Amino acid sequence: MEFIATIDDLEKIYGTPVPAAMVKVAHQLTPLYRRWIMASRFCVLTTVGPDGTDGSPRGDDGPVVVELDEKTLALPDWHGNNRIDSLRNIVRDGRVSLMFMVPGSNNVVRLNGEARLTTDTSMTSRFDQNGRNPRSVIIIRIREIYTQCARALIRSELWTGQDKSTDLPTVGQILAEMSDGEVGGLTYDDDWAERAAKTMW
Repeated sequence: MEFIATIDDLEKIYGTPVPAAMVKVAHQLTPLYRRWIMASRFCVLTTVGPDGTDGSPRGDDGPVVVELDEKTLALPDWHGNNRIDSLRNIVRDGRVSLMFMVPGSNNVVRLNGEARLTTDTSMTSRFDQNGRNPRSVIIIRIREIYTQCARALIRSELWTGQDKSTDLPTVGQILAEMSDGEVGGLTYDDDWAERAAKTMW
């Protein structure tokens, strides 16, 4: 198998981007990009560090990020599994990407920038959920924002509501497989909904 090894070879295959692919790039929130991102309750946060890359789903019950100014966003780090892979990467290398999605829309908005972490109470308290605050907040300085063509979501029929994968393993089953039955299993799956409800924020 041969691999593409140079940018020149790559560009020979793909050619020149169409004008729409270039003119759509903004370097701060515009009125319409702001409107789109503030409608998004879910994004994928991608980070890079010395041990590799990490992609982490982020979601909220309202806008997944808060605008601090036209070039700065805040993303709360709500309760998770405490692996903190993304946060470790941000501390070491601030480069981040976010992919914002809105249910039912086949369009995606992508954002690239630089991030830092803060535990300042003036920031964490902005995200209060019945007395619970995130332990840290990711502050993202915007470098570029642009839309992604809809073909990937159209091809995958992501929002059709019909799951074509009928026999997916549960997380409990995966944990049991990875731990030779010491962790996970049916009890893990049965208890998950109640456990999640208690630790949502």
